[in-house]
Amino acid sequence: MEKKDIVSYNYDELQDEIKSIGEKPFRAKQIYAWLHEKLAEEFDEMTNLSKALREKLDQAYEIRKVKVVAHQISKVDPTEKFLFELEDGNRIESVLMKYKHGNSVCISSQVGCRMGCAFCASTIGGLVRNLSPSEMLGQIYQIQKISGERVSNVVIMGTGEPMDNYDNFLKFIHLLTDEHGLNISQRNVTVSTCGIVPKMKELAKEHLQITLALSLHGSNQEKRRKLMPVANKYDITEVLAACDEYFKETGRRVSFEYSLVHGVNDTDEDAQELIHLLKHKNCHINLIPVNPVKERDFVRPSRKSALNFKNKLEKSGINVTIRREMGSDIDGACGQLRRRYVETEGE
Repeated sequence: MEKKDIVSYNYDELQDEIKSIGEKPFRAKQIYAWLHEKLAEEFDEMTNLSKALREKLDQAYEIRKVKVVAHQISKVDPTEKFLFELEDGNRIESVLMKYKHGNSVCISSQVGCRMGCAFCASTIGGLVRNLSPSEMLGQIYQIQKISGERVSNVVIMGTGEPMDNYDNFLKFIHLLTDEHGLNISQRNVTVSTCGIVPKMKELAKEHLQITLALSLHGSNQEKRRKLMPVANKYDITEVLAACDEYFKETGRRVSFEYSLVHGVNDTDEDAQELIHLLKHKNCHINLIPVNPVKERDFVRPSRKSALNFKNKLEKSGINVTIRREMGSDIDGACGQLRRRYVETEGE
């Protein structure tokens, strides 16, 4: 019999589950605290439970392992990259970024990705499988244990498209922000999407307080289509309308991610088209000078060129930042570390 994934149960589900095996409801509270506050990895660690109950749990349930197999620490800034191995041998990566305002972790939502964005290393091998809520949480829990410091911000922007793993992603958000667990504020959570319109609309109806970040990357439909295959299915006007709906339903300003690729989407014309698209929206644009990926021939714009692009947008009243590059001396771009390990093993 396959063991049940106990870390993916929310508080109410765990109470029902514990009752169903003949235990008192207060045990659920103890177990939940061990899993989501004390971050236990074995039932034997749960010392306020009887040995009989620990054995009973071990027979029917599992705490799925998320194990560190590589850990890179940047020498240029407080950034650390982790490669984790899952129970089935698949590997995913996460990043810890330390800021003055607290520690931020960027996690993966899938093993691989099927979105096929042209500038991204995560999608080169396609989608392998979705991550469970517990595997998404496991990345944060492991990083918190290894660093010995609380994680205060979470970004779902690593490998994978969260809206392509919608149900597990949504459950993960509720577990992450639950008062019985890490209790991270929803306002400190950002989810990135390449623009799966029906799921964006569903998410808006949830009325969460998380930030939605849209991977825009093109100033018009044609350019976006060349960089992002998902644009063949959802036109830029549909995607932007879904962003407007998210703002209307939640009151949360949408963030637009825009990877600057030299000579592809960083021209004066691109800046003018972006201004036309976004000038009247309550939004923020995050410009990301593209990370070189060895399988792609995209060129990063110069610092001067990126600043010039930023200034044009700012003059029209749009809120803009250039993403500060973190961890440039380690495998910085999404998917690079995992890809390097996969290639090495395949040799």
